[in-house]
Amino acid sequence: MTLAHERHWPMNIVERIRNNLEVIRQKCDEAAQRANRDASSVRLVGVTKYFGVDITQCVAEAGCLDLGENRPQQLWDKAENWTGPDVTWHMIGHLQRNKVARTLRHATWIHAGDSLRLLQEINRCAEGRDPIQTLLEVNVSGDEAKGGIAPDQLPALLGEIASLPNLRVRGLMTMAALHRRGEEARRDFAALRKLRDECLTACPNAKNIQLDELSMGMSGDYEVAIEEGATFVRVGSAIFEGVM
Repeated sequence: MTLAHERHWPMNIVERIRNNLEVIRQKCDEAAQRANRDASSVRLVGVTKYFGVDITQCVAEAGCLDLGENRPQQLWDKAENWTGPDVTWHMIGHLQRNKVARTLRHATWIHAGDSLRLLQEINRCAEGRDPIQTLLEVNVSGDEAKGGIAPDQLPALLGEIASLPNLRVRGLMTMAALHRRGEEARRDFAALRKLRDECLTACPNAKNIQLDELSMGMSGDYEVAIEEGATFVRVGSAIFEGVM
C-alpha cells in the first residue's frame, strides 16, 4: 500500500494548496457576511489526516497555521518531526485516556472532550502547566455512529468540570449526522448553537468555563456552519482539491 506521503507530488503543490485556501477563506468571509458576523471570528483548521509530515508542512507553508489531526499517533509523529513554520496543533478526533499525556505535549486545543473521565485525565496530566483549551463534543444529531455527550447530559457535566482547574472549556464541538450534507446539516449546527446559548445562562459561575467557541463544519458544509455561528471550521478535502 502506498501512503499519501510516499507519492511523487508535483513541485507546485504549495501553490495549488495556497489557491485552494484562498477560495476557502473567501467562502468563509462571504458566509460570515451573510450572517452579519466579523469574518475574523472564524478560524480555519486544516485537517491533514491522510497525509504525512511533508505534505502537512506544505499546508503550513501555504498559509494555514492551524492544523488538525484525528489520530493522536499522527499528531505525535508530525509534531515531533516538524521542520516547517510554527503551527498550532488541534486534536480533533477521539482521544483515549492512555494517550492524553503525550498528546498534551503538542496540542494546544482538544476538540473532542467527550466524557467526564477523559476530561478528568486531561486535567490530571495538565497539572503544572497552562490550562488546556478544550471543547466539549456534543452529539446533537443523535446519530449512533457519532460520539459525544448527549445534549441533556451537558448541564450536569458542566457542573463537574467546574472543579477541574487545569481545563479551560472554551466551547462546544459537533459533527452533522452522516446522512446530512450541505444545507441539510444546518439543523444540527443550529441545535449546537442553541444548546450553547442555553448553557451560557445555566452553566456554573466558574472561571474555567467560557463557551465562546463552536467547532463545527467540514469541507461539505463549513459555509452553513459559519452562518449558524461556527468559530472553528475543520476543513480537509477542500484544501487538497486538484492535488489528491
